[in-house]
Amino acid sequence: MTDVVLEVEELSATYRGVVAVEGLTLNVPAGRIVTVIGPNGAGKTTLLNAVMGVLPARGVVRFRGEAIGRLDVEARVRRGISLVPETRELFATLGVEDNLRLGFWRHRGAGAAAMRRALDEVYALFPRLRERRSQAAGTLSGGERQMLAMGRALMARPSLLMLDEPSLGLAPLIVRDIFRAIAALRDTGVAILLVEQNARAALQVAEYGYVLETGRIALQGASAMLAADPRVIETYLGVG
Repeated sequence: MTDVVLEVEELSATYRGVVAVEGLTLNVPAGRIVTVIGPNGAGKTTLLNAVMGVLPARGVVRFRGEAIGRLDVEARVRRGISLVPETRELFATLGVEDNLRLGFWRHRGAGAAAMRRALDEVYALFPRLRERRSQAAGTLSGGERQMLAMGRALMARPSLLMLDEPSLGLAPLIVRDIFRAIAALRDTGVAILLVEQNARAALQVAEYGYVLETGRIALQGASAMLAADPRVIETYLGVG
């Protein structure tokens, strides 16, 4: 049986005074990609922020079997959870490699050799970052900034990586590169919770999916099953 990294049970959370997620239950197994798709305003970002501890929430959140509802954001990061927000939140005036090094703070006692190995792994996944390692993050293209945000999160060596709209605002060729990297991460054993409006790309890369509508799970199942569901096709995939 596959280990479950993240368990969310009956989660409810508000955003700006409005109930954005209500009674939501989902699981993310180790070494699997699970996606949450749905329209704008469905509560997808609220879900990630509640799991990360950015927003208060009711219900149960377990990480590797431990209830973490009372832990703050920093404690959840130390446990092994990383979130790449939609805004990416890079240090624009710092170089690429300096941004990556900041992501290693959870393991700062491991030494310079361990940091170098982590950097090399990120550069292997995103070769473009190595080419631009001295370049200020604020001067990167949108796709490069997304790669850097993901790379910085991976420097923490997380057991769970949560991605909020990684394809947002990117050209189709860059989106393909980003999703290729997400798929490659599966082989490292990282569990991934992927929130995406690009339902087609998300369902192609994930093993399991949830459709979130107005804060509630409307559909769930294996990605191939959801991709063949007439309602999902009509609402999220189109007829192309």
